[in-house]
Amino acid sequence: MSIDAYLNKTRKEYQQGELDERSVLACPFSQFRAWFDEAMTHADGEPNACALATVGADLRPTVRMLLLKAFDERGFVFFTNYSSRKAEQLAQNPHGALLFYWNALERQVRLEGSVEPVTIEESEAYFESRPLAARIAASVSRQSEPAPSRAVMEEAFATCSAMSQGMPVKRPAHWGGYRLVPARFEFWQGRENRLHDRIIYKQENGLWSIERLWP
Repeated sequence: MSIDAYLNKTRKEYQQGELDERSVLACPFSQFRAWFDEAMTHADGEPNACALATVGADLRPTVRMLLLKAFDERGFVFFTNYSSRKAEQLAQNPHGALLFYWNALERQVRLEGSVEPVTIEESEAYFESRPLAARIAASVSRQSEPAPSRAVMEEAFATCSAMSQGMPVKRPAHWGGYRLVPARFEFWQGRENRLHDRIIYKQENGLWSIERLWP
């Protein structure tokens, strides 16, 4: 069987729900909250997992999975190493896109907007909430840099663990959060015959407009 034939056998019809521009909530953040709460109840894995796309000075897009850690009407927050590739690209071009996909609900949400650092206080509060091992890993990681071997990484972790000896591990200056401030939302609900529902919110003069897109 060729790869194409195999992929064709994976085709499915989407029948879990529908989405109508006349019944969605007027605020996209409220609509996201409603869908996210459903995903927390019904979706598999980690419903806060999402893909972040960024574009640096070379205009070549990159994308990676990460975990959303907070959201409200100010935006959507994630944390990383400020020396990572994503952080380097955000310094060159402070815009990004997030994609959430909840397979069990046959839904996607796409967000596009500007990206800004969160406050030091927000980064400190989240870092202190992390398990000790995760704080140590963030402290020793030279994210996105070449690593000579797995053994070198584990040695750095073990050394830091031994030095901490139960003492609090402080947030390193190279680690913290970003907030994506959306200017556009797209809510996608899978439908039969590939006539999917796509409802977008666009911000214009401080107000949100709502419209349907062809699938």
